[in-house]
Order: sequence, then structure tokens, then C-alpha cells
Amino acid sequence: MYRNTILLLALAGVALLTGCGKRGEKYISPAGYNFLVSHQYKLPLELDEISGVAFYAKDSSIFAINDEKGWLYKIKPGNQLDIRRWKFSSGADFEDLVLFDSSFYVLQSNGNIIKISVQDSGNLVTHEYPFTFGRENEFEILYYDDSLKKMVLICKDCESDKKKSLTTFTFNPHNGTFSDSSFTIDVKQIASAINEEKLKFKPSAAAINPKDGLLYIISSVNKLLVVADRKGGVKKVYPIDPGLFKQPEGISFTPSGTIIISNEAAGVGVANILIFK
Repeated sequence: MYRNTILLLALAGVALLTGCGKRGEKYISPAGYNFLVSHQYKLPLELDEISGVAFYAKDSSIFAINDEKGWLYKIKPGNQLDIRRWKFSSGADFEDLVLFDSSFYVLQSNGNIIKISVQDSGNLVTHEYPFTFGRENEFEILYYDDSLKKMVLICKDCESDKKKSLTTFTFNPHNGTFSDSSFTIDVKQIASAINEEKLKFKPSAAAINPKDGLLYIISSVNKLLVVADRKGGVKKVYPIDPGLFKQPEGISFTPSGTIIISNEAAGVGVANILIFK
């Protein structure tokens, strides 16, 4: 809790505080949060296509990846912007980032996963795990589920999907193997919650909230935040303000439940990280 408080105070010193203006008043925030009040942490042009983010509790920093560049970034809040980076790949379509057991796991859009281990010397060692369930797939989501002891991939557009559901797969970081669907997400439930007859749901990021144990799924395309149980059962659906969430591509939580969401620049201003206590 103390480290998370330090993080928020530091961000407040260098970030723009978004007030309770009329722009977002029609949008309902998820229980326990106020999306009308956030700390915006503006990022340099190099991170205009920021995608996945992961909170590092040891020093309250935020690790991130860029969509097309093979760099791992460490963003350290303070009076001045402090960003370090390490090259792990020559480039690909990188979508999400998970920090597990002192290693980083980077998801590519085709489902391949790159494990990044940091040596004592500071050098990186990488190992790639090719996705083993078809080639006509598109992913943007990878998160760790401690109840499964595995990471979960949620399809954005996969060959096995039907229009009314999204398939999921799991990755076991202990032996480097993939497994087929552990659950599906019923898109009809999401459409019904927002009174839409038809919905092409394309999720862009997800993570489990350690405070309530629920799965938070955000969609940049649909401008929705879906709260579900760990088997994909939809509980709540929240339309989100496109003026604030211009292109959300990453989500992470601190141990106390603070939400961290990354937005690509999307051609308007610069990319940012939003912090919701």
C-alpha cells in the first residue's frame, strides 16, 4: 500500500490531473473507482504505440512494450520522466506484457510468446514459444491467472471463433506449452448489456483485479470495459469515454487494486498512462 501511495503521489507531481468535467459525466465507473478523476502520465513520442503494461511492485515502476518495436521499457515516476529500455527483438507486432516470477512474457499478435529473462549483468536472454493452435489467429490479450497457474490468451479474431463468442487459450509458463480453450466469452451477453442486437467484440487488454478477483477486459474498438468472472461470465459492461480512453491497449493492477491503463497516441496528442486509484 505504501509503495502504491508513493507511485500515485509521484505521478501527481508530473502528470495532468483530469478533473470532474461534464465530458465524462454520462459514463458510469466500475464499483470502487471514479473514472472522472485520473492521473495522466504523458509519454514521449517513442512510446506513441504503447501496448501492454505491467506493474512492478518492487519499486512502483511500470514496464511497457511498444506495438512494433522490440524494446522493453521501464517507466519510473518522479519529478522528471525516467525511462529505461532494453532491446529484446528486431521487431514484430507486440500486443501484451506479463511479469511473472521475475521474467517478462511478451505476446505477439499471432499468439507466439517471447520470454525475457534479465541476467545479473543486466543482459536479456529470450526464448520464443510458437503458438501451436492454428495460424489464422489474432490476439491482443495475455494475463496471468493464479487460480490456473497459467497465462490466458483471449482471441481478438481467431479462426475457431464464432460471431457470438470469443475463444481463449492457456499458456503454462512452467513448461512452455499451450492448451486449447479453457472457456469462451459470450459476446451475446455483452451485446445485451448495452442493448445492441449485434456486436463485433474486439478486446484489446485484460487483467485480473487482485482486490475482487474479477477479470477486467477493455476494448479499444468498442470503447467498453467488461467485468467478468474468471470463466468469462459477464457481470457488468461499462461504456467508456472515448475522450479519455482514446485507444486503450494495456491494463494492469497494483496489489491494492489501482488500475493502470495505457493509451496509444492514436494520432491525437501523445500516448499516456492513466492511473485510477
